[in-house]
Amino acid sequence: MAAPPVFAFSIYPEKNPHLQIQECCRSLVLTDAQLHHMMIALERSMEEGLAKETAAKAAVKMLPSYVRAVPNGRESGDFLALDLGGTNFRVLLIRLKGREAEMIGKIFRVPESVMRGSGEALFDHIADCMAKFMVEQGVNNAEKLPLGFTFSFPCKQEGLTCAKLINWTKGFNASGVEGADVVTMLREACKRRDVGFPGNFLSSWEFSEISNG
Repeated sequence: MAAPPVFAFSIYPEKNPHLQIQECCRSLVLTDAQLHHMMIALERSMEEGLAKETAAKAAVKMLPSYVRAVPNGRESGDFLALDLGGTNFRVLLIRLKGREAEMIGKIFRVPESVMRGSGEALFDHIADCMAKFMVEQGVNNAEKLPLGFTFSFPCKQEGLTCAKLINWTKGFNASGVEGADVVTMLREACKRRDVGFPGNFLSSWEFSEISNG
């Protein structure tokens, strides 16, 4: 017995696909007035973050970075970089030759059980990922390499190598981290996993983005 015919119907009249895309995106296009309103709101939030009376409750945390200089294009050598800010964790080996840079990186997944487990388990996971990456790339002198740690969560930074987590965001809720120095926790995890810990500094995501333009 022959199969019955199949008919496909469209409830939409035929349209130019470019026009359809424009219609779908129209609500995402902001007017000058809306942009001006956002600018004023952001400026107000920044002022609240700077004011002593409102800083604690401000939506925008105006925290010092303790970074006193930006790259000048004459840097050279090998550097390690870590980036934690979501469900993925990234490790990078960066080779600088003046204004030229070679980057080799790998992305590791952060399971939800780790995101919401203990802080010790989270930083052990980070150290394990670092160890795997170093073995794959043949990095044998990690303890001698400068390290940049982009920890994309609100922190009270007290120096280049000290930052205490204010509160978790982005679905993270690892216990025992809020109020603790995340650089110290990373250093201790590296010791537990026998990972050479580089001489390091910590950077926030916001400063990294601003310094990159």
